[in-house]
Amino acid sequence: MDPLRIYDYLAAARRRVLDAVRTLTPEEYLRPFPFGLTTVGATVTHMMLSEWYYIERVEGREVPPYERWPIQYENPPSLTVIEPIWREQEVRVRSVLAAQTDAVGADGSRGWDRRIAYESFPDDTRGRRRFLLCATAGDYVIQLALHEVHHRSQAMSMLRQLGQPVQDIDYNDLMFERRELS
Repeated sequence: MDPLRIYDYLAAARRRVLDAVRTLTPEEYLRPFPFGLTTVGATVTHMMLSEWYYIERVEGREVPPYERWPIQYENPPSLTVIEPIWREQEVRVRSVLAAQTDAVGADGSRGWDRRIAYESFPDDTRGRRRFLLCATAGDYVIQLALHEVHHRSQAMSMLRQLGQPVQDIDYNDLMFERRELS
């Protein structure tokens, strides 16, 4: 598998979702739903932030506690704020993914098998306990991709209910080469 190709698919599918989000009124962008992260705005903001978070971990950077992040999904900025940040982030994520084959971990592991460990923040859902999390660079990229797919499906469900369904984001539709046969 090629992580860059997987990421290119995520970005292509994301563009179609954001095309539909762009058509929403501010009221629709923030309309509450009884599932997921409640609003389209919170969901797309969370998707962008999560991608940033996981790529920070892949690069071995320290991530400040969530309450210090300048953007938080509970108070989502407009899509006109989110999109340019995400476009810049896409370039960076692609660059980080391309560099992984040469990366070496502290334990000598290399590339996608490189081990990455970090201490979690106190978790409100688990009694403020902290954890040492350890996974490979490949695991973090899998989480980045599947986490986005999970929340993208929530956003797509919200968009459908708002009358803005997203069509044709299947991998084979976006990424397979097609030639019409006569």
